[in-house]
Amino acid sequence: MRQIASVGILVADVVAKPVSHYPERGVCAHVERMELHVGGCASNVALALAKLGLPVCLVGRVGRDPFGDFLLTELQRYGVDTRGVQRSATAGTSSTMVMVHPDGERSFIHHMGANAEFCPDDIDWELIRDCAIFHLAGAYLMPRMDGEPAARVLQAAKQRGMMTCLDTTWDASGQWMRLLQPCLPYLDYITPNYSEASMLTGETDPEKIADRLVEAGVGTAVIKMDAQGCFVKNRAEAFHLPACKVAVVDMLGAGDCFTAGWLAGISMGWDLRRTARLANAVGALCVSALGATTGVKPLAETLQFMEQNCTA
Repeated sequence: MRQIASVGILVADVVAKPVSHYPERGVCAHVERMELHVGGCASNVALALAKLGLPVCLVGRVGRDPFGDFLLTELQRYGVDTRGVQRSATAGTSSTMVMVHPDGERSFIHHMGANAEFCPDDIDWELIRDCAIFHLAGAYLMPRMDGEPAARVLQAAKQRGMMTCLDTTWDASGQWMRLLQPCLPYLDYITPNYSEASMLTGETDPEKIADRLVEAGVGTAVIKMDAQGCFVKNRAEAFHLPACKVAVVDMLGAGDCFTAGWLAGISMGWDLRRTARLANAVGALCVSALGATTGVKPLAETLQFMEQNCTA
């Protein structure tokens, strides 16, 4: 099976649970658990794919610091090809303080770090020339990549015969569609969550959201809807698939793991409905454990969970 290239942001997550309130100045609040995890859209997708058993190459940038060492060591431990990860001499590794609330929802304090330096020149096309899929992960958190540079990168991937996919983050700058528009004609798939997709399009109905994205040039729009599952539409078909049944521990990484499941299904040549079902299953397993990819299982175990807990 050909590799999948996961390209974009890498982040070290310091995760604390449970956090029900922010402590007052000078006060120490205690939590039951505090752990260091792999985070960031591109690295989460890569690690989830590797745990599923699919070959994956990661492309991005980290610092020359302990967080960077941790990310590379952990990713390599699970078989991720990290030769495409550059190490910055001028910026530290991106990191996030993740505060997990008692119900599994999260709040974040983020340092952009080396991701702010990541640019098209950091992509070694020779290294990923045999990849079947090019996934750009973390739009709106890569200032030297977002917009026209990302469009050129996706166009280059298409010209090399790769399928393309993009996932968004929340756009704190408020540019939304204006920044992403150049990328859409070069996308086979886009996998935003509902809130991001609604801000992108100005629509609130999932089907209308998908219509806007497909009309703008996207091949298939995949809207992640958390506990409501997902909505998928292209010019040939449209469907909603409910979420899988699972006890929620931590929602961190659920969207990235869903996207990893989607890429896995596409890579294996599955139809869209079965691919969406697998994506729902990987996302559900993710939220069953603390950390962005801790709950992800090998493909055989994931398929067994899918058959038992996920609507066909």
